[in-house]
Amino acid sequence: MLTFEGATVYLPSEIARTNVTIADGAIVEIGGPVQGTRIDARDQILAPALIDVHGDAFERQLMPRPGVYFPQEAAVIDTDRQLATNGIATAYHAITLGWEPGLRDVGRGRDLIRLIADLAPRLTVENRVQLRWEAFAFDALDVIQEALRGPLLPSVAFNDHTSMTMRAYDVPIQDRGFELSPDFSIASLDDERMKKRTASKAHRAGLSEDDYIALLARVWDRRGDVPEVIARVAAMAAEAGAPVLSHDDTTAQTRAWYRARGATVAEFPMVLDAARAARDAGDAIVFGAPNAARGGSHIGSLGAGDMVEDGLCDALASDYFYPAMLAAVARLDAERRADRLALWSLVSSGPARAMKLRDRGTIEVGKRADLVLVDWPDGHAPAVTGTWVAGRMAYRGHAAGALSVPGKARVPA
Repeated sequence: MLTFEGATVYLPSEIARTNVTIADGAIVEIGGPVQGTRIDARDQILAPALIDVHGDAFERQLMPRPGVYFPQEAAVIDTDRQLATNGIATAYHAITLGWEPGLRDVGRGRDLIRLIADLAPRLTVENRVQLRWEAFAFDALDVIQEALRGPLLPSVAFNDHTSMTMRAYDVPIQDRGFELSPDFSIASLDDERMKKRTASKAHRAGLSEDDYIALLARVWDRRGDVPEVIARVAAMAAEAGAPVLSHDDTTAQTRAWYRARGATVAEFPMVLDAARAARDAGDAIVFGAPNAARGGSHIGSLGAGDMVEDGLCDALASDYFYPAMLAAVARLDAERRADRLALWSLVSSGPARAMKLRDRGTIEVGKRADLVLVDWPDGHAPAVTGTWVAGRMAYRGHAAGALSVPGKARVPA
């Protein structure tokens, strides 16, 4: 048994200075006396630990430099420790299952999914998987089925970066139509502009520009079969009870089409019509925390801060940078986009609801003890000082001056 004493606690409907006691992996009492081991949490915030529904920053551990691969086991362990120090107790790693060779190859994704499952006893937080499936990658279905039968249920995200690449040259990515419509405007592969558009993808895949475009042409020939294959993946996800997302929606039609196939989460909608369509239908809406932390999208899409303020965001995901989740809450708080509890819900209870994780995301008796201690002095950036996952300490850090600054005494736990 363990009690956090005197913390500023983020409860579901209020912020209160109180004690929280945990035992056997769950929250057992709020407001009672100190029981068992005592953690002096005065002057600190005790909040629900963060839940990351989409993070691909692990790719930098797998490939720290272009074309330079790092051993997967070491990369996963390092990623896990990054998650713990950033207060993320549950993470969905967005593992791309694509048709490209190299970093996002289906086989490499399969190996990574298996490794994460095998390493679970050595990891500090709950490492789950988002099956970030490219809809033209038909050979990924066996990997998806295997992952859906794994020990921790993954989520499934429908991605179509192939059609995004093939859009007409005069169409910005945010203005493209529904990808599977017969009216979708298509770029010519013979145009020199295609080499410019795909150069970074070719580099990532380890192919020459010409070879990448030749591969793209062969893959694009599958377009007529894509809807049927999406339906098959949707059926597999539904049978497993997995949460399903669609990625980068640009029209209300796109959102409706994917919703009809079980995708009740809109991940990073790119235009207001798509976000409003999701809200009107009761879908969960996810935006990138780096977008909110930086004050806008780096590719010119919707601003996450504006969406939060307008009630069009339920969750913030780390996307490509784990520290962005806490930094986003801090910036949105400084900008007065919403009250503190509403902002914290974007990284805790909101993601929990979107991923159907009913046992965590809030500080309530009976809930799983996924908790984070945060030092957040007025006018300064917040910093995680401790992360607990199902009552187990995943990370504990003490600042250099924490034991000596008057009024800031800390008792190591």
